Parts: sequence; C-alpha cells; structure tokens
Amino acid sequence: MTDLMSIGASGLRAYRDALGTTSDNIANAQSPGYVRRTLQLSDAPAGGDVRFYSGSTTPGGVMVGGVQRSVDQWLVEDARSSAGGAERSAARLAWLQAGERGIDDGAAGVGQSLTGMFNAADTLASDPASTANRQAFLQSVATTVDAFQRTAGQLASVGSGITTAAQAGVDQVNRDVAALQRVNDGLLRARPGSTGQASLMDERDRLLDSLSGALPVTVSFNDQGAASVRVGGSGGPVLLDGSSVGQLAVSVAAGGTIGFSVSGTAIAPASGSLSGLASAAATVAAQRTSLDQLAGQFASEVNAAHQKGTDANGAAGGALVSFGGTADTLTAVALTADQVAAADSSGDNGNMLAFGSLRGANGTEQGWAQMVSSQAQAVAAAKAEDAAASTRRDGANAARSELTSVDLDHEAAELLRFQQAYEGSARVIQVARETFQSILSAF
Repeated sequence: MTDLMSIGASGLRAYRDALGTTSDNIANAQSPGYVRRTLQLSDAPAGGDVRFYSGSTTPGGVMVGGVQRSVDQWLVEDARSSAGGAERSAARLAWLQAGERGIDDGAAGVGQSLTGMFNAADTLASDPASTANRQAFLQSVATTVDAFQRTAGQLASVGSGITTAAQAGVDQVNRDVAALQRVNDGLLRARPGSTGQASLMDERDRLLDSLSGALPVTVSFNDQGAASVRVGGSGGPVLLDGSSVGQLAVSVAAGGTIGFSVSGTAIAPASGSLSGLASAAATVAAQRTSLDQLAGQFASEVNAAHQKGTDANGAAGGALVSFGGTADTLTAVALTADQVAAADSSGDNGNMLAFGSLRGANGTEQGWAQMVSSQAQAVAAAKAEDAAASTRRDGANAARSELTSVDLDHEAAELLRFQQAYEGSARVIQVARETFQSILSAF
C-alpha cells in the first residue's frame, strides 16, 4: 500500500524549500551579481522500487535534488570578454580627453601665445623706437614660456593621474584575487546543491567579472566550482591556482610609460582597464616628449634669431630664453627694453622683420598645431572605439541577463504554484489521517 503520509510529508518539505528558493529570487531581484536559482524536484522512488528501476504506476513522493543556478558559461565568457574591451576603451578615452585638456589650445595656450609673440614682433617692427613695444615683445616671450611650462605641468599631472589609477587598479586586482581564494575555500567545504554553494558561486562570478574588467583572464573550475585564474591564455602567469597566488604589480618608466608584471613575470594585457591605462600613459608620454622637443626648438629658434640683431645700444642681441632639456625648465631671460635686438644691418627694425621667417611650415607654431591636431584625432578615434565596445558589451550583458536575471512576474507565478502544491501536500496528509482514522474506527 502506498505510504500517503510519506508522500505528503515529502511534498511539504520539497515545496517549502521551493518557496524559499523563489522568495530568495524575489528578494534579490535587484542585487548585483545574483543569479536566478531553481530547486530541482523529481519523483522519489516508491517503497518497493530501487533507484535503477521503478514501477510504472506506484508514486513515491517528491525528491529534492538541490539548488541550480541559471547560467550559461558561454554567455558568461562572452560578457566578460566584451566587458574587458569596453573597460579598456573607456579608460583610454577618459585619460586621452584629460590629455587633450592638458594641451590647452585656448587663449592662454602655447599656440595663441606664439601667435601673440609674432604679432608683438610685427608691432615692434612698425615702431622700433617705442619702449612700450619693446616691453610688450619681452612680455609676449615670457607669456609663451609660461604657456610651455603650464602645459608641461598639466601633462605631468595627467601622467601622474594615470599612474595613480593604475596602482589603484592593481591593488583592486590583488584584493579580488585574495577574496576569490577565500571563496574557493568555501566552495571546497560547501554542500553540493545547497543555497550556500549557490551564494558562493555568485560571489565567485562577481569577482571574476571584476578581474576580467581589469585584464584578460582565463578561468577554469574544479568539480567543486573553485576557480583557477591565469592572465591571458592558458599558458599565462598564474593569478590563482589552488594555494598558489600571484601578485600583480605596476612599474613606471622614466618617460611615464607603465608596465605590469605577475610575480615578476612581465605581462602586456590586451584588454581591460589596465590595458587602457597603459595605452593612455604611452600616448601622454609621447605628448610630453613632443612638447619638450617643441620647447627646445622654440628656444633654439628665438635665441638664434634675436642674437642676429643689435639692441638699442648697438650691442649684439642676447638669448631670450634658457632651456634645460624639458619644457618645464624653459625660462625667460630677464632683459630690459633697450636690450631687445630689433635692428640689424638692414635697418633699425630689420631683425624684428626677420622674426616672421620663424613662422614657416617647419616652425614651432606649426609644430604645435600638428601636435594639437594629432591629439584631437586620437581622441576622436578613441570615442568611436569606445562607442563600438560599449555597444558590444551591452549586447553581451543583455544576453547574459536574459538568462540569469530574475523576472518578478515569473517568480510570482512560481510562488503561487508552489503555494498550491504545498497546500495540496498538506491535504494529502489530512486525507491519509482521515482514512487511517476511518479504518481504525471500523474495529
């Protein structure tokens, strides 16, 4: 005879757990990293059956198989890969835009200051005897020097910001790896199919998402779900493998470029925010080198041009600026108005007229314009790349979320279904009790 009491009791236990799982889904619908869960239910073998064979009609109740997370590993990997690309483009774009702001091309920028200096030279050429014009020319040189120094400081600040961001990113990766090791330890002790195991796996995947957003990783899992992580491909350096934990580090070269290593092994991440920071650092370092070259060219050209002339006292012109090798060392030499070498052998304004020749296609002014144009093109290309990467990431995340996220309408229907099943199981027990009572009453 079928054990109605056991059938009803198994149903109560199973649907109680199913209601708990559904309630967890509803409560965590907006929790970041939470993956929808389902309780695996199956027919329990009847009293006379074995697990390898069951009778065709004899029911045995409900058996709980454990909690299952709604994940598709291919969708997860695709979402992580696209997130790494988007994080790279976003980090690179942000710092390239900061570099563009550092290269001030406004009224106080190098370009406008150079133009102002040449205009002051033209004004002085029109009235070389004017003390005010001579002082204005010297002031325009000092203003240009200040613009070079200010731009150098701004680019240095951007480079420092990138380095700080890179160190913060590296520290976060190392914290994530340490946290993932603790999660792995928990997974090795967790009961398979339990809610605790599902929660640990949610946290594991959240940490892996964070790691893949910083640098490309290859992940593998053991039978208990514990993760092993390598940088790059399967042959890359180990970040986490059992008890082996790699230490990510950042190094800064003299020119401002940055590099990364894992436990002493150099790596060059191709995606992730750290890759974007490395690319941006290289671009800013190139900008600083270009600015130093322009400052050196400016110093060489204006000094040579000024020294070709004679001042108001008939003495040979001296250097207008001094240059120590970098733009931030460029300084204006203190001269008096009478020491401005406006004249040459052709006349009292000949040397100032000759200053116009410095504005050619190979001059400092044109070099600055090319630097600004190159930066603008780099930013425009970075914006296009970021838009494409963001679109791909959003699509991959939507596909992943469609499977893993909680649909409250569906969960509400499940809640009603399991409530009715629970009430039905309680009714089975009640019927069994009444039946047995009727049988006992017959004697």
